[in-house]
Amino acid sequence: MAAPKPIACPKCGTRNRVPVTTPGKPRCASCHTDLPWLADVDTTNFPGVLASSSVPILLDLWAPWCGPCRAVAPALEQLAKERAGSLRVVKVNVDAEPTVSSGLGVQGIPTMVLFDDGAEIGRQVGALPLAQIRQWVDSTLKTESGK
Repeated sequence: MAAPKPIACPKCGTRNRVPVTTPGKPRCASCHTDLPWLADVDTTNFPGVLASSSVPILLDLWAPWCGPCRAVAPALEQLAKERAGSLRVVKVNVDAEPTVSSGLGVQGIPTMVLFDDGAEIGRQVGALPLAQIRQWVDSTLKTESGK
């Protein structure tokens, strides 16, 4: 398993190494600001990521050759920054890790799956602009919390 990619703190710029299965909310070691949570996961650590998260997870199932997947990537990066401390955005390359996507019954990419407390609560197939991704996440989480 590769070492975690450093996450730059949006406030002080400190580069923090946070394992993808870290429980709780990742915070900067220097200034304690919530860090944007955008991480690549694989078949091995995906179950641990779901089990360890105390905040909802937005899973992006993508492939490097997929144009719509590449178009969604900057929006998800922005969303991770905006929702630091309240949402984890994790990415799975379906070509490198087909077990995750097949286990979820994914047939097309990009597919975004929203999890809360380890359970799937919503799914979006196809590329969306940032505003619509925000709206989908918010309405899905609101619907789930209203049950």
